[in-house]
Order: sequence, then structure tokens, then C-alpha cells
Amino acid sequence: MVRSLIYVLLFLDKPSGKAERLLSKKNMLKAVLFDMDGVLYDSMGNHAVAWVQSMKKFGINMTADDAYATEGARGVDTIRYMVKQQQGRDITEEESQLMYDEKTRIFHSMPEAPIMPGILSLMEQIHAAGITIGVVTGSGQRPLINRILRDFGRFVSIDNITTAYDVKKGKPNPDPYLMGLRKAGNLQPSEAMVVENAPLGIRAGVAAGIYTIAVNTGPLDDQILLNAGANILFPTMTALSDAWPNLSEGQAPDR
Repeated sequence: MVRSLIYVLLFLDKPSGKAERLLSKKNMLKAVLFDMDGVLYDSMGNHAVAWVQSMKKFGINMTADDAYATEGARGVDTIRYMVKQQQGRDITEEESQLMYDEKTRIFHSMPEAPIMPGILSLMEQIHAAGITIGVVTGSGQRPLINRILRDFGRFVSIDNITTAYDVKKGKPNPDPYLMGLRKAGNLQPSEAMVVENAPLGIRAGVAAGIYTIAVNTGPLDDQILLNAGANILFPTMTALSDAWPNLSEGQAPDR
């Protein structure tokens, strides 16, 4: 069933009328760049609670849906946007950071989110093929970066983790994934793939010109992720892991 779905999505014409091929003889797949929350960890439920509770303290009405819709953006950018929308004022990044620190405090007071099912088996396959694995996250929280190294240190080095502090413009701008390419060895977009679960992250991968895989691990409708520009969509990380041999015969698609 999964293989049939992959065939349909990869080789049938898209609405633009242009057929996309997964394989290219010119550009070997050299890196896979993963988002963190909702991809490496089943953590978005905790983030949503932390966002709602922390912003309420500052007079900001942020819902769980808002948290999912803005996932992937730098936290300080999300806060500045919400304040502008609801209070009509511009705040500095420093003030936003103070508010984000409260969100971080609440998040880390909650039980540790589990590793996403399927991600370790997927990384095993990618690593065995000699492909670089990177992480590109809108977070800048050191405890979360340390956890990545603890849980995925066999596959991911600190040099291949891109955080909010590596860029001035977060997702949906292409900057985070362009930085991820640079850290992976100054790669071209055609030499990598992105794995994302959120609209803003998908838009960032697409804007960077990278083949972008969506995995719908949250409550959003599949069509929202496809409308953001995802090249292909899977329902779970386990489904992507199972399908990886079909996707990765050494090549990334021409753009």
C-alpha cells in the first residue's frame, strides 16, 4: 500500500503539470535534514501546553492551534507576532526572549517527551548509507540540543545541528535550511532532503529549494501540509522508515 502511494505521488503530474522524479544521475543524496519537534520527538503536545500557559501570563491569548500553526518558527518571532496582533505594539527581541524564557521554563517542568516511533530505524538506514544527518530546529534551548546529542549522538554531531541562534530569519524563511546545507558540507539544495511535520518548516525547506518530505505527526489536515509545498507526505515516521529504501536509491530529485 505504501509503495503504491509513493509511486503515485512521485511519478504522476502535480497540479503545475510538471512531473517530478526522485532520482537524478547528477546529484547524489548527501544529507537528510530533520526538524526536531514532532519529527525527532513526540513533543508538540507539551509545547502547546507550555505556549498557552506562558502567554496567558503576559495577557496573550494563544491557543493550541496557534502553537501548531507557528511550529518551527523561532520562539521569539512567534511571540513578537502574537503581541503585535493582539496588543498592537512592537516589542524588542530582548523582551520577547524574556517571555520565551517563561515558556521554556514551563516546558521543561513537564515530563520528557518520548522519541518519535520510527525515527531511530530511519536514521540507522540513512547513516548506514553514508549520508549526513542534520537537525534544523527553531529552538535555541540548550537542554534540547543536549538531548539530541544524547539520543541521536551515533548519527548527529553538534556541528550538524542548526538552531535559532544560527540565523536571523527563522522558518518559513529558507535561512535555517540553507544553514543546514552549509553545515552539512556546503551542499547544493539538490543534494539533500528535508523531513518536516509543520507548514512553516515545509515552506522553509521548499524555499531553500530542497526536496521536502512531510510527515503528519500532529492534528493538522494532510492538505495543509501539501498546500505548504511538500513533495510527498507520510502519515507517520514509521511509514517513512519502511518506505525509505524506495525513496533513497542514492539520489535526490532535480528541482
